[in-house]
Amino acid sequence: MKKIVKKCAERMWLLARWLVLAGVTGVVLGVLGGLFGRSITMVTAFRGTHPWMLYLLPAAGLLIVAMYRMDPYKTGTNRVLEGIQSDVYIPLRTAPLIAASTVLTHAFGASAGREGAALQLGGSIGGTFGRWLKLEDHDHKVMIMCGMSAGFAALFGTPLTATVFAMEVVSVGLMQYAALVPCCVAALLAKETAEFVGAHGEHFALPAVTVFDWRSGALTVLLAFCCAAVSILFCMTLHYTEHLYKKWIPNEWLRIVAGGCLIILMTKLLGTTAYLGAGMDIIELAMEGKVIAAAFLMKMVFTAVSLGSGFRGGEIVPTLFVGATFGCLFGQVTGLSPSLAAACGMAAVFCGVTNCPISSLLLSFELFGFDCMPFFLLSVSIAYLESGYYGLYQSQKILYSKTKLKYINTHTKE
Repeated sequence: MKKIVKKCAERMWLLARWLVLAGVTGVVLGVLGGLFGRSITMVTAFRGTHPWMLYLLPAAGLLIVAMYRMDPYKTGTNRVLEGIQSDVYIPLRTAPLIAASTVLTHAFGASAGREGAALQLGGSIGGTFGRWLKLEDHDHKVMIMCGMSAGFAALFGTPLTATVFAMEVVSVGLMQYAALVPCCVAALLAKETAEFVGAHGEHFALPAVTVFDWRSGALTVLLAFCCAAVSILFCMTLHYTEHLYKKWIPNEWLRIVAGGCLIILMTKLLGTTAYLGAGMDIIELAMEGKVIAAAFLMKMVFTAVSLGSGFRGGEIVPTLFVGATFGCLFGQVTGLSPSLAAACGMAAVFCGVTNCPISSLLLSFELFGFDCMPFFLLSVSIAYLESGYYGLYQSQKILYSKTKLKYINTHTKE
């Protein structure tokens, strides 16, 4: 009886401990993430009414390079994942650096997202809290995951996805369930706190529910297969462009100036600013069934040029842009509801580039509701299988095969 009481007391203490630690992490990142999100919205709106800011993009790039001279580790999302896998140091300076550089990236027009930056912001702060409190190694890793969940939830307003994504993205095929309660608490509090400071997540309404029958099901299978190919192309484009930049322009100062000038040139040649920044307005148009045929390819190129040359931000919103515009185009061509196809495309391409099927499915539910569940389930499942072992994050481990019950323990392909 004493042993039972003792174990109950230990578990109650463990729960109380994580409620406090994760709660504080969630509130802090809710405030910081919310203010960061509002900053991105404000500078994007300002750039929209002051198009001359695009011409200062190379100068903003030089400022970003100068800022990152303060971080000898050149911390990115890959380093945050390595911090969970193998105790790699994530400096606190990552938080202000990624926040400021991402704001600059969006303010002057480079193509990037924000949620990837939120993962770095959260991982840095969560890991720092763990170091300050001198937690054991395994608890320190959980704190990094708490921070990732909180940052994602604060920026996107999707706490369910944020909770699972942090547990799923590190090692494909193995969920880190020990972090479930901490990540859950951190994500929920971060979302509520971010809304309190005026930052609200993304949600979309599908105009009508499509009946799931043999025709719509068959078209969804075809869409998912195509989205897997698009996700592979996107990953290869990002990685290959980065390698080319480093090969042909080794100097990082010249590299980012070249990237900024190329963004300006492409924007002027195309005569549109649709591919600058995150592009949430284009995603909204795709959800209404409106799309330019080449939009998904253009966004890939703009994002690859921007991130490959050294501008900072995330890949997740560009991924959603690519998925939504490709899906909408597929729907227009095949007769499947363009809005539904755009939603399925977002979930499928997100799954293909992150290798996180559960998170992708939950993301579709939080963004679009549960009414079209069969389409989302089919899209995500097939995209996961057919996208192979490519991924956005080169530090991500693939522990188990996608096709067999087999332990493979490899990294994603470049």
